[in-house]
Amino acid sequence: MTPAISGGGRGLVLGGGGVTGVAWETGLLLGLAEAGLDLSIADIFVGTSAGSVVAAQLTSGASLDQLYAAQLASTSSEIAARMSGITLVRFMLAMAWPGDSQRARARLGRAALRAKTVPEAERRGVIAARLPNHDWPQQRLLITSVNAETGAAVVFDRESGVPLVDAVAASCAVPLVWPPVTINGHRYIDGGVRSVANVDLAKGCDRVVVLAPTTAALRRADRPAAQVAALGKEVRAVIVRPDAASRAAIGPNVLDPARRALAAQAGRAQAADVAGRVREVWR
Repeated sequence: MTPAISGGGRGLVLGGGGVTGVAWETGLLLGLAEAGLDLSIADIFVGTSAGSVVAAQLTSGASLDQLYAAQLASTSSEIAARMSGITLVRFMLAMAWPGDSQRARARLGRAALRAKTVPEAERRGVIAARLPNHDWPQQRLLITSVNAETGAAVVFDRESGVPLVDAVAASCAVPLVWPPVTINGHRYIDGGVRSVANVDLAKGCDRVVVLAPTTAALRRADRPAAQVAALGKEVRAVIVRPDAASRAAIGPNVLDPARRALAAQAGRAQAADVAGRVREVWR
């Protein structure tokens, strides 16, 4: 993973959290904009899984009103899914297994390559439908992923030569749930496998806002709070996570498209409570 930026600036980090995470972040961004805080003017965007979708949407030229309305729509191309108890246990065991983190990711990646899922082309179509624009934006956008075969962390950007849809699909490829994505002969997964937010990629920014639908991680170093602290004391940063009302709206299954509208509305409402903390950092 290479350093994100140097010379200061504002970074917007958008973490993973399933289809409801996309909705919650979208609602929160709209609510903050309504409070006079336009986070779309960031110097760098870091997107992980659900956050990669929101980052690509936010830099697409589409308005937040349009993006929010799409979350409230009763119909969509989303595919309902759920992480079963067995799948969740396998996920946790793979990531908690002793040894370096790359080996743990490779172990999970190999399991993902064997898992039965919907066809890769079908899942790619869902991701393509989420994005208003399939071209990389002019803004600095970093999208995280993991090589399923080696466990190596990978960052896609405009210079990577990888189509934006493929990069976002790879970042959204939750192992054991969605199919790994094929790019240049290699298979990729993410879903927050390396980190639920990858805040460390905002290193070099002097102001960082993190929207994190989930902050849980078995390894302390993978948690957003630890990664923010590692940026340095001179960096002004804030982490926004779902409040009680938003957690209730999101529900127990973050992969349930039926909860999109509720999650988006809760995120928009929560913005009023967090706007002050965000303003202190952003301005």
